Amino acid sequence: MRRIFLVGYMGAGKTTVGRALSKRTGLSFIDLDYYIEGRYRKTVSQIFAEKGEEGFRKIERNLLHEVAAFEDVLVSTGGGTPCFFDNMDYMNACGATIYLKVSVEELARRLEVCKRTRPVLRGRSGEELRDFIAESLERREPYYGKASVVFDAERMLTESDVRGITDALVKIIQI
Repeated sequence: MRRIFLVGYMGAGKTTVGRALSKRTGLSFIDLDYYIEGRYRKTVSQIFAEKGEEGFRKIERNLLHEVAAFEDVLVSTGGGTPCFFDNMDYMNACGATIYLKVSVEELARRLEVCKRTRPVLRGRSGEELRDFIAESLERREPYYGKASVVFDAERMLTESDVRGITDALVKIIQI
């Protein structure tokens, strides 16, 4: 019975790596944000708008506990998931946690192209986007840093890069 949780900032590659690692290991893949959206039949943005951040974080925590009860699962968490309640400690108690660590500059490059789909980034560009990411990441780093594995996911441009990350993670976590 294996449980693996991928944590890290938005744009770090949690979903991309999670899908590839799931295929490689045979673990079921769950993207927590999509799981929440499926359960509530609303987007995360809609839930935030209706219930506020506190309401969303309670839902997120409850559904994290739900998926953490599954066996042989790989869970890609939302960027903020580890930073609320006791979520990071809970994930560490339930299984292996992997922090996909990426620099502020690389995150800004990746997120610049998908600002329209991420409401918190809308209207931010260039230096303003970079500053926002740097400030957010500084607040979140203490939580992410509690992961059982901290993995450099800086280079993720090609399928080959994703395969290389997956190969390395399989060795590290010995699946």
